Amino acid sequence: MIRLRGIFAIVCLVVAWLLPENLYAQFDAASMQRQQRGGQNMGMNGGLPGKGTGTQDMDDPNAMGERGDTTEVEERERKPLESYYFGDTVRALQNWQWTIDRDFDRVNIEPLDTTLQDWRIDYVFYRKGVGDMALGGLGQSSQAINWFDRRQDKDFIFARSYDAYTARVDNVPFYNCKTPFSNMTYSESGQKRYREEHFELIHTQNIDPSTSFNVTYKARSTMGLYDWQRTKNHALSVGFAHTGKRYSVHAAYMNNMVEARENGGVVGEWAIADTTFEMPSGVPMRLASSKAENKYRNNAFVLKQAYAIPLQRVTEYDFSLADLSAVYIGHQLEYNTWSKVYTDERATYTNLHGKYNEETGKWERVDGLEYYDNWYINPTKSRDSISERLLSNKFYVQIQPWDRNGVISTIDGGVGIDLHTYSYLRPIKDYVHGGAMKDKRTSWYLYGGTGGKIKRYADWGAKAKYYPSGYRGGDFSLDGDITLRAYIRELPLILSGRFKQEFRSPAYWQENLLSNHYMWFNSFDKESETRLEVNFSVPSIALELGFWQGVMSNMVYYDGSSMVRQHSDLVSLTSLYARKDFRIAGFHFDHRALVQISSDESVIPVPTFSGFLSYYFEFWVKRDVLRVQLGFDGRYNTSYHAPSYNPALSVFFNQRDVRVGNYPYIDAFVSAKWKRMRILLKYQHVNQGLFGNGEYFQVARYPLNPRMFKLGISWSFYD
Repeated sequence: MIRLRGIFAIVCLVVAWLLPENLYAQFDAASMQRQQRGGQNMGMNGGLPGKGTGTQDMDDPNAMGERGDTTEVEERERKPLESYYFGDTVRALQNWQWTIDRDFDRVNIEPLDTTLQDWRIDYVFYRKGVGDMALGGLGQSSQAINWFDRRQDKDFIFARSYDAYTARVDNVPFYNCKTPFSNMTYSESGQKRYREEHFELIHTQNIDPSTSFNVTYKARSTMGLYDWQRTKNHALSVGFAHTGKRYSVHAAYMNNMVEARENGGVVGEWAIADTTFEMPSGVPMRLASSKAENKYRNNAFVLKQAYAIPLQRVTEYDFSLADLSAVYIGHQLEYNTWSKVYTDERATYTNLHGKYNEETGKWERVDGLEYYDNWYINPTKSRDSISERLLSNKFYVQIQPWDRNGVISTIDGGVGIDLHTYSYLRPIKDYVHGGAMKDKRTSWYLYGGTGGKIKRYADWGAKAKYYPSGYRGGDFSLDGDITLRAYIRELPLILSGRFKQEFRSPAYWQENLLSNHYMWFNSFDKESETRLEVNFSVPSIALELGFWQGVMSNMVYYDGSSMVRQHSDLVSLTSLYARKDFRIAGFHFDHRALVQISSDESVIPVPTFSGFLSYYFEFWVKRDVLRVQLGFDGRYNTSYHAPSYNPALSVFFNQRDVRVGNYPYIDAFVSAKWKRMRILLKYQHVNQGLFGNGEYFQVARYPLNPRMFKLGISWSFYD
């Protein structure tokens, strides 16, 4: 498999090197002609905060290039990228990327990740805040420790635990690069028999200054250090973007595939904390003999386009419509289909510490244990197949009363219609042969929003969405935010706040499910959530403070037996987050801490304290050639009734049998950047057996990886 990936990477990189020369020769020639014809840019503003004037001295001959005859009319020089999305600050970058807003004619701009900053954190779900709780291996399920970072939408909830790996409409990237950009990443760890591998290939280039395409392929897999743990995870996205002066279009195709063997976790914590096995594969697992496995497939496509109708006369001196009154008319088409097949065979397992004998003071062996209590359809084996399809159309209008960075920048409104199709196997008759029953639902909604900014000191926004009738009829959300900035010696202090009120229908599969192990047909009330967020940051000193307060009612969750329940009483959750990085010469001391307090941990179980720290020394071996980081990362959370994971449902459930935590998990690393290449040497879980309580779990019953060595490389090309 890796050989095929290597050949594929070489072919793509050769194409990336050979193709751009002709394309960019034409682009540069066209740009030179336009510069010779054009004049000076009088100003432009776009999607990022800050309004640039772009003015130059008209008396400076260098500002105009070669000056023609004085009788000729002098025109201003035009920049090649004419788009209302991007301001001068962004357009000055060599390369940048963005994602699209699913509802409005806006984009979210992000820098390209080619630095050393988080390169050492090879598990992507550990990079935000204090990270996720994970099953253990690369490519396996995870869930954010910070409850407020968990996605709450109801689209195919069975794949939500793979959010860190999947390509979706809300995270598929688009790029603008002045030179073609390619990146190839590969890392591996462990012996060949138990190896974890991460392969990633990105290529993007511009056809012209406003038009680009990209291909992103990511593959993560683990052969499994523990028994029956093998997992393969693939994500492919192909994107095309044209961000012109009046017309913009974004199109993307996404394909996701996950194949995961499900071992059900250890038979007991004693197998990790109290017993030493020669190899991790010897640790007894509850579903290893059942050969349980999940297979997920996803195909998605999105097409979003908008056309601008100026309300003022547009002249050749107007570089962009961002400074003019305009109306934008847009449409978005989205098609998304997910499927999941779960299979297993009936088998039992043995727990050597299954029963405690008070008379002898010893644990006794218990045989014939089963993971699942029920076998509703087939008493010997399972094949649960379900699928979900969404076809969504949105039509929207965006009014720009004055300019895009005004006090009222835009007023947005739209209407959407969603066609849902849910498919699952019918009982007994078609269970073996694969016949499916389809349930079609239609929902339509109205949505709108507005926002603006006051120079560089304040940004504000508000949006609402309402389903008048039909499926999800009565669902409603209201969301408002404001960001205030002050400056001390041009260094910003940023205070932001957000308020959200939402009434949402439970997910379809939380009310309708027919499978071999779980069966329910519920009629739940709508969930209600009120959320308040406040964040204060000083980027110049790497300080960030966050506060969340949430109040939920009619919350739907999975109880200790993995059955779906609704809690009718109010549940509140308070979270406090702090991040502070210190630097003394070349020494870095980075800290992230999260405190969470839940009013009912049987409904929302969270650790009281979670922390991440990274201490390392960064220095130049050879200036502007080789830079090195040397240090260690550590993660920790207090003991609590952590969720466990149910393979048949692919969800985290709120078990109340065991407590997890009070274990520091430490990695030692050496990371380096040699010109355009990043290199990683890492010794993961270096403290195993040295200190800690020996129970290295983040999810109940699922141990994290034991000690192992990792090697990684990432190479970027800009030509």
